[in-house]
Amino acid sequence: MALSDTAPRQGGSPEPTTPAAGSAKGKRPRLIARGWVQAAILVTLAGFFVLGYLAIRTYQAQPPIPDRVVSADGTVLFTGEDIKQGQEVFLRNGLMQYGSIYGHGAYLGPDFTADYLHRSATIVQDQYGGAEAGHARTVDDYRINRYDEKTGTLQWSDAQAVAFRQLIPHYAALLGSPDGKQGLRPNAITDPTEIHQLTAYFGWSAWTSAADRPGESYSYTNNWPAEPLVKNEPTGHTVVWSVLSLIFLLVGVGALFAAFGRWNFLGWHGRDQRQLRFHAPRDVKLTPGQRATAWFFLIMSGLFLAQTLLGSATQHYRADLESFFGFPLDEWLPYNLTRTWHVQLSIFWVVTSFLAIAIFLAPLISRGWEPRRQALLTRLLLGALVVVVVGSLIGEFAGMRGWLGPLWKYFGNQGWEYLDLGRFWQVLLTLGMVIWVGILFRGLRKRLRTEHMANMPWLFFLAALALPAFYAVGLLADTDSSFVTADFWRFIVVHLWVEDFMELFTTATVAYLFVLLGVVRERVALAVIYLDIVLYGAGGVIGTMHHLYFSGEPAEHLALGSVFSALEVVPLLFLTVEAWGFLQLGARRHSPSKTPFPHRWAVMFLAAVGFWNFLGAGVFGFLINLPIVSYYEMGTGLTANHAHAAMMGVYGMLAVGFAMFALRYFIPEERWSDRLAAISFWSLNLGLAWMSFATLLPAGALQLYEVLDAGYADARSLGYLQGGTNVFLEWMRLPGDVVFIGGGVLPLLWMTWQGVRYRSKKTRPPEEQEQTLLFTEIVPDDEADGGQLAGGTSPDGTDPDGSGPDGRGPDHDGSPDDGDHRDGGGTDVADALDEAQPAGRAAP
Repeated sequence: MALSDTAPRQGGSPEPTTPAAGSAKGKRPRLIARGWVQAAILVTLAGFFVLGYLAIRTYQAQPPIPDRVVSADGTVLFTGEDIKQGQEVFLRNGLMQYGSIYGHGAYLGPDFTADYLHRSATIVQDQYGGAEAGHARTVDDYRINRYDEKTGTLQWSDAQAVAFRQLIPHYAALLGSPDGKQGLRPNAITDPTEIHQLTAYFGWSAWTSAADRPGESYSYTNNWPAEPLVKNEPTGHTVVWSVLSLIFLLVGVGALFAAFGRWNFLGWHGRDQRQLRFHAPRDVKLTPGQRATAWFFLIMSGLFLAQTLLGSATQHYRADLESFFGFPLDEWLPYNLTRTWHVQLSIFWVVTSFLAIAIFLAPLISRGWEPRRQALLTRLLLGALVVVVVGSLIGEFAGMRGWLGPLWKYFGNQGWEYLDLGRFWQVLLTLGMVIWVGILFRGLRKRLRTEHMANMPWLFFLAALALPAFYAVGLLADTDSSFVTADFWRFIVVHLWVEDFMELFTTATVAYLFVLLGVVRERVALAVIYLDIVLYGAGGVIGTMHHLYFSGEPAEHLALGSVFSALEVVPLLFLTVEAWGFLQLGARRHSPSKTPFPHRWAVMFLAAVGFWNFLGAGVFGFLINLPIVSYYEMGTGLTANHAHAAMMGVYGMLAVGFAMFALRYFIPEERWSDRLAAISFWSLNLGLAWMSFATLLPAGALQLYEVLDAGYADARSLGYLQGGTNVFLEWMRLPGDVVFIGGGVLPLLWMTWQGVRYRSKKTRPPEEQEQTLLFTEIVPDDEADGGQLAGGTSPDGTDPDGSGPDGRGPDHDGSPDDGDHRDGGGTDVADALDEAQPAGRAAP
């Protein structure tokens, strides 16, 4: 390995006299081995190459929408335009937040694909003489694909035509009940034309779930749902790839632990002799832009409270359809509306916290520098965010009630779960995130000019840039698109945006927090970020397809999605184990500080993230992601259990942890309450655990048993959900909700209000120029030893004990630590900061 020449500086760390390879003149060179960068790029490109191929196959192999569907005698039952209009009625009325299609949507109403298939097959079989005499003919009616691609005509048997006509009044009664009591508002859909179009849409989706693909022995949905009446059962692909997924998981886990157990790539298991001294929070002065973020956290906690209250109301429908403690809630806030708002707000309040913490960290990363008018731009961004949130919520209410006419999809609700907000609000939210990236660039540009693109400042910025870029992909899920193609792009947002790129951004943010606090060396944190990119890129990008096993996609989506989805568990398992060492680095180090570590509760929330990441995303996610399990489970309570534990447990806890970190600066010492922070922490975690283990997990397991015992359509029916055992489990959730809201959310709301109230007393005077803002000072082991620097390093660039930056002596390639930045040796963040400030200044 080529070594860079270094010369010690007076009162500072070694300064390279020759720039490292690949670094521009005047820039700090790359701090990590080139192999990490190459691996991250190659893995990411490979994943997106395969994802692009799967996107092409989605358009090539999606189920056809026939021009017309006719009975055996040629009578037209409905047209392709009826199917498309039926989808628009379905989306405009928010029915995806009531029931589901292909198992995707909400969990109160039926899955309309499975429901139509079961009901129509029962009617057909009865016409043929019952189970014994008519089963074979019924199977033939549904499994033989009579679609003529040349004429665009799909022919159904006369028995299927009779079933279609009989089911029109059934759906009219379900969706247009004058009394409500179904989870929908009274008289929700009463127009006969719309009911006909909806029934056509349901009938088409049921046809795709049973009719064999041309040239194959299984349907367009890989034989989903399980329905004995039409001989729908798991395919060979479903079984074989489930077994292979388990094998890939075991190999992946074994290989990763073997590699990292042998070489300790991350480097935090060795000795780190640096000591930390903490300055009191009252001595820390904030920039105007940082102060402006206090309002973000207040808005965040307000949205959090609204989201939890709406979640409680939504869940109440599963316990009592008749009323909300005597109040007819369905007249104004039906289930499909409360769930739409609940899901949307879960994204809004988490994103609000993420936007705020990034703006808050920008001056810290830039070593105290902040451009003019940063606070003004931050307040404008907050105002735009409020407009989007309020406007989209009102639009969804008005759109579902039909008040917006043909503008429903633009200003009302597009109707796709997680992307319900109207197209106008969706574009505004995307533009808002673009403006946020611009604000970050303004604040980071001076630092970025001095850094290699492989270093942490650039990774932090690029991770932020990825958020609006991949959220914008959701714009491809248009209401006019086929459900199959729209669902493909929808899950790019639901999975890839949330589970990969938000994961990358949070990893970069948390790693930077620890670097700025002096707890972790920059090279170690950088290795964690690159490891995250490699591991999540290897499994998460292609693993997006685990949502689409049975949604009309070809079998290769199932094969690739199942294998790479199993590999997603590998980083969750490994990083959860490593997280404890990551979080305890500061605790293991002796500190001479008279001021205790002020971020205990922020770190506690980060520790909770590690727990829920493993349990909610890892265990509960893997529980339902094997194709053979998903075949029977999809759209049941186990999906909801995974969603709540993963979304709240990971991103929710992160959002609150970020708020706790910033609030420690806003709230004066004499008004800060560790007791309130502790109550909020334990209440949120205990409430979430109660929600999962008292209701969602057992109810989901029982519903899965019902699928296997009585069939999927029965397990998704209102009759089953309103059964005694299920209702009892739903009521069991009430104590957990009370603890979660009363003990967890309300104290957080009070603390964020205090942050807004007192933030003005922590302002940095304008005349003060660049300075370090955090209250961590890295000091030598022996302050009397004049041969050591304020950053805890000796003049030759090594730690005081003569070891390398990670306490292990030799560098990763086996050579002595000599200050070679390119492979991560030599100077760390404290050394770099020493170059720009006198010894003894507060150095993150």
